[in-house]
Amino acid sequence: MARRINEINNISFSDRFTALKNLPALFRLVWASSPSKTVLSFCLRIVRSAMPIALLYVGKLIIDEVVMLNSQGGGQEKLWELVILEFFLAVVTDGLNRAIILTDSLLGDLFSNHSSVRIMAHAAKLDLEQFEDSVFYDKLERARQQTIGRSALLTQVMTQIQDLVSMLFLLAGLIAFNPWLILLLVVAILPSFLGESHFNGQNYALTRSQTPERRELDYVRFLGASDETAKEVKIFGLSDFIIDRFKLISDKFYTDNSKLAINRSLWGVLFAIVGTIGYYGAYGLIINQTITGIISIGTLTFLAGSFRQLSSLMEAMLNRFTIVSQ
Repeated sequence: MARRINEINNISFSDRFTALKNLPALFRLVWASSPSKTVLSFCLRIVRSAMPIALLYVGKLIIDEVVMLNSQGGGQEKLWELVILEFFLAVVTDGLNRAIILTDSLLGDLFSNHSSVRIMAHAAKLDLEQFEDSVFYDKLERARQQTIGRSALLTQVMTQIQDLVSMLFLLAGLIAFNPWLILLLVVAILPSFLGESHFNGQNYALTRSQTPERRELDYVRFLGASDETAKEVKIFGLSDFIIDRFKLISDKFYTDNSKLAINRSLWGVLFAIVGTIGYYGAYGLIINQTITGIISIGTLTFLAGSFRQLSSLMEAMLNRFTIVSQ
């Protein structure tokens, strides 16, 4: 009898941190796939990570210059120089994005091919008895399926590094103008991260627990709709059994997946409200400082933009950490 689909072993935070010890092995595989493209990808991402803070700061200077010209007058040469600089940074940012996408695509293909060759070479050395072990075969099947997903994992890890550097630049800007915004930033993103981390862990555990049944589901689907098995199915009258078995497993999959998706959506709404409150609390603080003359209008736009980007970056990084650790 098939194992129950909903027997799920949830993943703890310590398990996720422990899983990160596999990253050095991942980077060694990436390096073996293509050293030159690996170096190029990291260099492009480091330069790209400085673009958000650069664009925000140039935008601040432009607004402050416009305000000064409106109140005091004077030449506009500096203003247009700043506009040209911002245009140049925007063009460079777009170029870097396209170069990163291209490099990641090429490196991902090489990495996927390299991983597949290693798996096939390892499988060729195994004894036939090992393939008959269901537990071992499940592991081999997951490794085979994850070969395609490893290209996405590689992109996730490299994007994580890029966002980390961007976050450090933006944090330095916030600390320089208003360190208290960091506290509001934590309040804005922590609930959402905890919720997403919890449900990502449950989703991974559920998917992992469904591996044997998913293989059975594919096999039953093949038996019930293949010209290779049609004769035997009709002779032995197996159609009803195959259909009932398929419906039983697929309905169970749907029930478990939909229950998790509904809970995740409901809690996500609550966490989003908390995050929005944190963001507008910070925005209100910045506006108050602008009204009282503590900071300029340009600084207001800089801080508001930095806080918004930091909030998005940190939330994405924390959620991506959960995905990478799985």
